[in-house]
Amino acid sequence: MLCATAEDPTLPVLETERHGQVLVIRMNRPERLNALNEELRIALAETWSSFRHDPDLEVAVLTGAGRAFCAGEDMKETLANKTPGGKKLAIEDPFATGRLEKPVIAAVNGFAMGGGFMLVERTDLRVAATTAIFEVSEAKRWLLGGYNHGHLANLPFPIAMEMAMGFRFTAERFYQLGFVNRLVEPDQVVPAAIEMANHLLTLPPAARVNTVHMMRRMRPAPTPAQRDLAAALHDHGAKGDLLESRAAFAEKRAPRFAGWDDPQDRYRLPDLQEP
Repeated sequence: MLCATAEDPTLPVLETERHGQVLVIRMNRPERLNALNEELRIALAETWSSFRHDPDLEVAVLTGAGRAFCAGEDMKETLANKTPGGKKLAIEDPFATGRLEKPVIAAVNGFAMGGGFMLVERTDLRVAATTAIFEVSEAKRWLLGGYNHGHLANLPFPIAMEMAMGFRFTAERFYQLGFVNRLVEPDQVVPAAIEMANHLLTLPPAARVNTVHMMRRMRPAPTPAQRDLAAALHDHGAKGDLLESRAAFAEKRAPRFAGWDDPQDRYRLPDLQEP
């Protein structure tokens, strides 16, 4: 594929396999639990764009190599570059921007953490290994992220709140909650996802695409004001703790949070400013 890993220049950070009209996209940084560094993010963006415009491909299956689906943001790169969330890509990622008209199935083979869990939330159907684990740790390390609308679109409110607060979920629990469509043994994750993809291919093409588009557009989505609120709350009142969380991660120690920079900030929370 497009880019080689820094850890092993002979290996691509992303691999693809064609199964008829189904494209399997495999994140391939197993030594880093498929964490999203700049190379992998670029490779994914280019692959999604190619998939979108390829008339011979209709459904994608997203998975990971090794024991993880994706561990989210590559903190090692973030700390080195001081760019939380990674640098803004020069190319568009149609999967991230919602401009991908074709269905995507997640084949969650292992850990789906942070940004990796958010990748799962963007997919239309989900297959998970019985051993898969889901967690969002931003509340532990970054105070707040603009990701919570994804939880609210996918999960009942109390479960979304539990996820946002950093609790860990098993695949079995997510299957019971309806977040996961199929629960299978680890070696059956990709085959089961391809089986689901092949069912989609039996549908009339226009019906498949139009239904996916309709369902996505009818999901709850944040308003501009809600996005502004998430940005305002990202490090509200506790910038010292944000810096401390990064330092603790880099030094592999427990963080020593001090709390509010100004104790009154807990009573001065920004709120929604709807037009």
